[in-house]
Amino acid sequence: MQRITDLEKHYVLDVLSSHFKTSSGAHYMNRFESEFSKKYTIDFSISQINGTATLHSCLEAMEIGAGDEVIVPPLTMASTSLAVLQANATPIFADIDPDTFLIDPVSIEKNITKHTKAIITVALYGLSPDMDKIIDIAKQHNLYIIEDNAQAFLSYYKNKLVGTLGDCASFSFQSSKHLTSGEGGIVITRNENLAMKIRKISGLGYTTINAKKAKITKDEIQYPSFLRHDMLGWNYRLSELNAAVALAQTERMNELVSARRKSAEIFLEVLDNCKWLVPQYIPKFYTSSYWALACKLDLNVVSWEKFREIFLQYGGDKFYGAWQLTYLEPLFLNKLFLKRKPFINQDYKKGLCPIAEKIQPALLQFKTNYWDTEQAKEQAKILEKTVSYFSR
Repeated sequence: MQRITDLEKHYVLDVLSSHFKTSSGAHYMNRFESEFSKKYTIDFSISQINGTATLHSCLEAMEIGAGDEVIVPPLTMASTSLAVLQANATPIFADIDPDTFLIDPVSIEKNITKHTKAIITVALYGLSPDMDKIIDIAKQHNLYIIEDNAQAFLSYYKNKLVGTLGDCASFSFQSSKHLTSGEGGIVITRNENLAMKIRKISGLGYTTINAKKAKITKDEIQYPSFLRHDMLGWNYRLSELNAAVALAQTERMNELVSARRKSAEIFLEVLDNCKWLVPQYIPKFYTSSYWALACKLDLNVVSWEKFREIFLQYGGDKFYGAWQLTYLEPLFLNKLFLKRKPFINQDYKKGLCPIAEKIQPALLQFKTNYWDTEQAKEQAKILEKTVSYFSR
């Protein structure tokens, strides 16, 4: 299979043939949003320029800002926490489960204060956290749940699609994700009032857009008496070119996600009996979409650097370690928050999340984006050979 096919090219050429006339409107944006809603059996989908803007618009729509706290995991791309800072709110880091590497509900509850307004969960590597427990905690404390599913398309939690469990969910179409349009994102929700606010916040606060209407019309805007803005908003709307590619990828969602799952399964077969390189634990009744295959290395057996060195020597593809824990980045340690610094009443330092601090240096993230199964099989053989090298 191919990641980009004639379908994506056909849609893009169709957009180009319009010469970007504004009268052509948001044709592909509307089609993309409609198709995504269909895939998730959800009422409202709002496309945006990326998967960070999506999180920011959700927080603003929930009226979260200065003085408020949002609980986030430390082990993930920093964008999850940066969106909280964009809203002038304070990221509070909850620790992770040592086996799934996901935000731990027990730690979430310990970190709730009178200032907590929301929890952002992250379906890391394509696996959902324990949402039943998190939903119970949110209900008890009257908190919003935003699902950050940048790495999780068609993942399941107890037979429910991940993305349909919280108040809203964010997906990313950045180039490394299961589905891509180069850049892009989308928010889904069942709450019409929330959808309307997210739409307006991402669309310059225009008066006549709503939960399902993405653009103002020429007939509206041409009158000198037209009042354009009744809400503060940013320009986060997705371009028609990106929307055209995202539509095609959404139509091919099952095919694209299946390729990653198949690659992960091939890798997992060769790790079945290895005790010192342990894959992310997938609980019963959970289904991962395997954005990557994350494995925990026993650093007493081999260092991260040495394992990678031998794997590459045998012909393995380069792989990433896990992101540095967000609160250990210089940005957080030194409170380099620009003019937001007075709003952030939290000290970020080593020791906040001891489990995450122990596990992060030991994680390997193997690629799963092999569109040719034979390539995945070849890489799995190299992994098997590397494991054998250190098992002697």
